[in-house]
Amino acid sequence: MASIKREIKDTINLTETHIVPSLPHPIRLQEYGVGLFKSALTKSALKKALKKNHITVNERIATSATLINGGEHITISIPKDINPTHTLIFPLTVLFEDDYLAALHKPAGILVSGNTFKTMANALAQNIKRSTRYDAARPQPVHRLDFATTGILLAGKTSSSIRALNQLFEAKTIHKTYYAVNIGDMEAEGTITSNIDDKPSQSHYKVLESVASKRFDTLNLVRLKPLTGRRHQLRKHLYSINHPILGDKDYGITNLILKGKGLYLHAYSLSFNHPFTNETIHLKDDFPKRFKKLFPSKIAEIMANNTSHL
Repeated sequence: MASIKREIKDTINLTETHIVPSLPHPIRLQEYGVGLFKSALTKSALKKALKKNHITVNERIATSATLINGGEHITISIPKDINPTHTLIFPLTVLFEDDYLAALHKPAGILVSGNTFKTMANALAQNIKRSTRYDAARPQPVHRLDFATTGILLAGKTSSSIRALNQLFEAKTIHKTYYAVNIGDMEAEGTITSNIDDKPSQSHYKVLESVASKRFDTLNLVRLKPLTGRRHQLRKHLYSINHPILGDKDYGITNLILKGKGLYLHAYSLSFNHPFTNETIHLKDDFPKRFKKLFPSKIAEIMANNTSHL
């Protein structure tokens, strides 16, 4: 009997409710609810909750086909096991913030999201202010950066901004500029096109400066523009033309892998039209020190400019 009591005690229903404000047009619940509930933040988690009948609209079980028109009461109730609670303390540099979205510096050595405790997603709420908008949600990253990559990470602060930013990425109207240090003599400028995971991918690159290296012969500071958003795209593309990124342990030439210094790939800037204020937003994130040691004058020149284009 004691074990049964313990099992009951250690399981609760996490219940959250939301009243839908007036909407300009109907929208499917599986789109409207993204970022709305702490217990199902992502689109995939929301779909899973719908599939398991954990969500009701006006006290009726909702499905993936349920339309939201405005005025509905949405309730999500998910069984959760109670575990000891831990709080992630991880200060981050905020580059931009308003009531809809935020941009932060992502350090190397942390995942953007996932099943581990230490992630950017788990650290966002303690570093940025909660939105005062009617659809304020737990802040959520809206794109990916690799574990070892540094640079700008964009996050939505309301359910509508999370949807809108996802749509901007899908429409390729958020323009990203990366910088990398890579190995070997290479063409001054070019476009790399290939299939990654059976999907077309394309990246532009331009060599801005090259320096001699005893171990690597030549190191290049390269500006990169990904035109698609495949996993590890820039790393795979540079490796495919035999000029891997310095410090890349996964896509590197065996005898030229630099260990212990990190990956020389930095997400430097983001440009887009703000989906709610219609302002043109151009954000920059300062280079890591290891880049500045190799290319001090060129990086100072880049930082002095307001924009960064190929």
